[in-house]
Amino acid sequence: MTRQKDSELTNIIELRNISQSYDGGKSFIIKDLNLIVEDKPAQGQFICILGMSGCGKSTLLRYIAGLQKPTEGEVYINENLRNEDHHVGMIFQQYSSFPWKTVLENVATGLDYQGVEEKEREHKAMEMIQLVGLSGHEKKYANYPTLSGGQLQRVAIARSLLTNQDILLMDEPFGALDIKTRIQMQDLLLNIWNKFHSTFIFVTHDISEAVYLGDEIYIMKTPPSTFVHHISVDLPLVRDREIKKLPRYLDLVRDVEDKMIALKGD
Repeated sequence: MTRQKDSELTNIIELRNISQSYDGGKSFIIKDLNLIVEDKPAQGQFICILGMSGCGKSTLLRYIAGLQKPTEGEVYINENLRNEDHHVGMIFQQYSSFPWKTVLENVATGLDYQGVEEKEREHKAMEMIQLVGLSGHEKKYANYPTLSGGQLQRVAIARSLLTNQDILLMDEPFGALDIKTRIQMQDLLLNIWNKFHSTFIFVTHDISEAVYLGDEIYIMKTPPSTFVHHISVDLPLVRDREIKKLPRYLDLVRDVEDKMIALKGD
């Protein structure tokens, strides 16, 4: 399946003819994958990626973040070939904060590397700390068990937002959280999306989570991987948990489940 451009909007992200091999081209994990994510003004997008384990979902995020280059193909950010000047943060399932630094220091890390003066970066970092609900924790060290798992992921989200509010990459960020904290974190992301109109690329194995958060869902098949399904989630963009009671939400969850189950036979 090839994702075609269908409007005059600017592309905020494009993966063009991507393939990935780790054995010199004898076999491919990803083959001929294309993705266009348009920059929708005053809206943004929430793209969720589903697929079987090992199909390359996380690898796609690493391309966009600049942590890995594909064997073949090109990655574009804001219609320019990706380069070291593109700063895109990535949030992992494993906690990625610096445990020897405080919450404030962690959130301000990107601005520190950019040479922003201390007073300014601390002011901006505090704004993000307040946004993600960590006020009062800024002087605590960002490690477990000083902070809970949910709080550590909030630190990572605040740090990424301060680096680049336009694009947030998230690789199963809630996989290790208990169900109550996971629900709270989902709602936090929806609030951030509505506030900044960011473009999220969100990898998950949770189908109901993908339908609740996403406005577009892409499903990858087993290797050699590419996208085989694209589902537009026709639910209101402004959401709360009441939306999970709607018949359309339940229909979408069943539709995605059916498509995922069918992949096991590939």
